[in-house]
Amino acid sequence: MEKRPRIKLIPTLGDIILELIGYLSLFTLWYLVAINYYKLPETIPVHYNTAGNADNFGGKETIFALPIIATILFIGMTILNRFPHIFNYPVRITEENALRQYANASCMIRYLKFIIVVIFGVITFKAIPNSVGTSDGLGVWFLPLILGFIFIPVIYYIAQAFRKA
Repeated sequence: MEKRPRIKLIPTLGDIILELIGYLSLFTLWYLVAINYYKLPETIPVHYNTAGNADNFGGKETIFALPIIATILFIGMTILNRFPHIFNYPVRITEENALRQYANASCMIRYLKFIIVVIFGVITFKAIPNSVGTSDGLGVWFLPLILGFIFIPVIYYIAQAFRKA
């Protein structure tokens, strides 16, 4: 790997707001699980097929897997975001474009952290009523919507990387 400049990014107001919304979303996910855990039946849906229907079931303690995984991913991406010089970029990083590229990539990571927590939150939010029989699956809209929430912004950030080269 070529030697890239190490630049300490100063977060913008938008970065700070997105980061705070991510933390708030993660807290809300844990809160949702905590207040509903004792209301859950002993068996809950733990996996959904592409149509959004539950196709595997497990013990109610498995509801904690969602916030645990979301938290691990969130923390890992937060740590990773401190080192934008190690990211993969679609363009060559130079002294002239490093700040723009790093800021763009850092913003993308913040957005993806938030979206990951939202995805796990929606699954949790829907799993709770599904487990007590008051709702039926995630819905057919879930998979296309989630894929759009992930890939459309990633494509946007990659396009921005080429523009800011």
